[in-house]
Amino acid sequence: MKNVRLFSGAVLCLLAALCLTARAQQPVTFPSGSSTGQGLLYLPHSAGRHPALVVIHEWWGLVDWVKQLATGYAGQGYVVLAVDLYHGKVAGDPELAHELMRGLPQDQGVRDLTSAVDWLASRKDVDPHRIGAVGWCMGGTYAMLLAVNAPTLKAVAVNYGALPTDKSSLEQIHASILGNWGGQDRGITPDSVHVFEAAMQSLGKPVDAKIYPDAGHAFENPTNQGGYRPADAADALARIDRFFQQELHP
Repeated sequence: MKNVRLFSGAVLCLLAALCLTARAQQPVTFPSGSSTGQGLLYLPHSAGRHPALVVIHEWWGLVDWVKQLATGYAGQGYVVLAVDLYHGKVAGDPELAHELMRGLPQDQGVRDLTSAVDWLASRKDVDPHRIGAVGWCMGGTYAMLLAVNAPTLKAVAVNYGALPTDKSSLEQIHASILGNWGGQDRGITPDSVHVFEAAMQSLGKPVDAKIYPDAGHAFENPTNQGGYRPADAADALARIDRFFQQELHP
């Protein structure tokens, strides 16, 4: 237990150091069909064109943990847009989170996210050929939907999100996919992950799926009392870092 605490402390220190190399968050809006999308923009300090990331929150909304992750990615040299699918609403309990998630029409969520990709691609500080996305829980599901609906994406990281299985959807994915799931997750089971992985491989689509045997759903979130697994979370987040470094950096 002591080693786990020390390891988690080291990860937090690293995130803090990365945050110092990123600029403060900026609220932004962008066109989304006939409406307007919104989110928080995080910029690296270095000049020139950068790879970019769309960060997609859990069913809780755009909470502090997701903001910390977005800040950390900006510190690694990405232009980061953390999209706020709930437009300012945040849940403090599962009942409200479920209500907010059910109240979000899927087509609206996908439209906001694809519009976010287009908005990032139009920026002078973004290389439009090096845009990725990452999401957790509900955001992981939307990350996969985004992979299907945004063919210009280069890399997508999915954390315990639901997965498409129909061939027509999978054929539309052009991004490399990395995913992290819990072996004890009752919603998205290891069997469903294996089916997705096999289907992707049969189509020649790059996929790297990892299942953490003793982890349940939302095991990466430190506010998940009883379900947070520090060592597994650190490994999963490190996998994402390496994945984006490989896929999005020249």
